Amino acid sequence: MNKMNLEEYKGVFVFAQQVDNVLDGVAFELLGKGKDLAKDLDTEVTAVLIGSDVKGLADQLAVYGADKVIVVDDPELKDYRTEPYAHALASVINEYKPEIMLVGATAIGRDLGPTVSARVKTGLTADCTVLEIGDFPLAAGPDQKHNQLLMTRPAFGGNTIATIACPDNRPQMATVRPGVMQKIAPIEGAKANIIEYNPGFTPNNRYVEILNVVKAVKNTANIMDAKILVSGGRGVGSKENFKLLEDLAEVLGGTVSCSRAVVENGWLPVDLQVGQTGKTVRPQIYFAIGISGAIQHVAGMEESDLIVAINKDESAPIFDVADYGIVGDLNKVLPLLTEKLKAELASK
Repeated sequence: MNKMNLEEYKGVFVFAQQVDNVLDGVAFELLGKGKDLAKDLDTEVTAVLIGSDVKGLADQLAVYGADKVIVVDDPELKDYRTEPYAHALASVINEYKPEIMLVGATAIGRDLGPTVSARVKTGLTADCTVLEIGDFPLAAGPDQKHNQLLMTRPAFGGNTIATIACPDNRPQMATVRPGVMQKIAPIEGAKANIIEYNPGFTPNNRYVEILNVVKAVKNTANIMDAKILVSGGRGVGSKENFKLLEDLAEVLGGTVSCSRAVVENGWLPVDLQVGQTGKTVRPQIYFAIGISGAIQHVAGMEESDLIVAINKDESAPIFDVADYGIVGDLNKVLPLLTEKLKAELASK
């Protein structure tokens, strides 16, 4: 295999996911991170927008930090399908040669990212929690390379943190979960510098035919948008006991969320799950109630502004990350806390 000429690869590219001509929030978050990385490399951030009749979305990407937007617009790209989208993104990479390619770890991104990385013969680090530019290997030596993308992710079930690099291939590719990175303050009135590119699409036997799209109606709140989360774990004890958490959430104008054990027990739907296999949240206040604080859960909520833990086990690891901790039986503590807050708020 020919060695890649790494010098040819420049710039930070972000896959700007859209569905039904609506951009996914993770695209803006990745642009925010992309700007940080591009600054360290003295380069630009380019959004890659793939779809049908999507050019009108390009300015939104400029508002959140894209210096350029490459638009691949074709009727074959109306709905997400692995083959045409992989062909589109792999062609963009081969044509424009980005040094870094970031993709959201959504249902689409988890399918698209690995397919594209295999096609362009590079590596992919999935579910990254930290991305930074640095030296690899970390220890100085004759082999040390500078300005590498260091991709950090939980490994071995979240029991350790691994930092991974891709020193000999380009682009350096990573997927990042929604909610992990932060978008920038909008640049009002920014207009996109648009590059239109179409590699041509010839349907083949890998172009699946979409017969029907069924949209589930969700009535659950999006916990990633909540300012206050009242989160329960296995220690809540039963589905019925979540009424205590709902009462507290109602008084505070918050939303109920949960740990993985709660979903596995069938007490609450997976949409409300916080953690490594759930959602990453950053509320102003996070109540961790009957949650032991396994590293997999903490990974999804440690960026909360204020963490209040209630647990009867005083040695529970959740107290290590909590700003305030109450050791006690949640069946007694929660009703008292709810009443006190209700009275306090009523007097204001």
